[in-house]
Amino acid sequence: MATALIFSGQGAQKVGMGKSLYENSAIARALYDEANRVLGWDLAKICFEGPEAELTQTKVCQPALFVHGLAVHAILKEQGKFGDVKFAFGLSLGEVTALTAAGVFNFATGLKVVAERGRLMQLACEQSTGSMAAILGEERKTIYDLCAAFDIEAANFNAPGQIIVSGEKSKVEAAVAAAKDRGIKKIIPLNVAGAYHSRLMEPARAAFAAYLQGVTFNAPQLTVFTNTTGQAVSSPDAIREALVKQVVSSVLWEDCMRSAVAAGATSFLELGPGGVLAGLAKRTDKAWGVKSFAEFADLTA
Repeated sequence: MATALIFSGQGAQKVGMGKSLYENSAIARALYDEANRVLGWDLAKICFEGPEAELTQTKVCQPALFVHGLAVHAILKEQGKFGDVKFAFGLSLGEVTALTAAGVFNFATGLKVVAERGRLMQLACEQSTGSMAAILGEERKTIYDLCAAFDIEAANFNAPGQIIVSGEKSKVEAAVAAAKDRGIKKIIPLNVAGAYHSRLMEPARAAFAAYLQGVTFNAPQLTVFTNTTGQAVSSPDAIREALVKQVVSSVLWEDCMRSAVAAGATSFLELGPGGVLAGLAKRTDKAWGVKSFAEFADLTA
């Protein structure tokens, strides 16, 4: 039996997240207090009380999900509930959380990395006019053809029949309008701040690459998979390169899940608000077992 830890991406955040962890666990409280010191602003207050508009900002929700995921991780570890953990990976920003859980960064370094990533991505959103859309029930080739026709990009391959496209707002709108005529039955515009995982994030990628040159990466103590290829990555230089590339490239989440199973993962633990990743796993293969942990009641049940 080998367990894989999976960590949430942007969009999983909700007001109140982590409040019960903070109130009931000294180890979680210490992480939130350290996060407030490292960031120089009150992350805990925004997570616990909102407002939602502030928590949803890219520069806030990325560190918020990072701290939440690692607080859940710390409590489960303290309780001896992990069993045989061999793998760790995360969706988009969750990749930084997973790398920290795997020992590539300590908590403070990982938090600084994800906070800078969020800040730079928010800047890139503000400097461009981008949007995204979800396409349901289609094969990858259909999506690639649509992207080529409208000069947009495939941002996320989340599960079979759940793919997100990203790009300039006018081009995404044109693709949405033309989808039905191309035989695409369901395409849903998303309410997002920008075109994540597309070339519109290039200013963020370049600045993030420069920032990470000054960050020390350790070899991971667990097998980690990168969103950029869906494959395992182990050398510190390769991990750094993947984190930089990930800002502008497709998130191959389905591929990461399948690679973990092929490598021997027999169960998954989702560490983050809600059960988004469990839902994607179920959509990919109903036989995969995923337990989701978000708040203190989940961890003590």
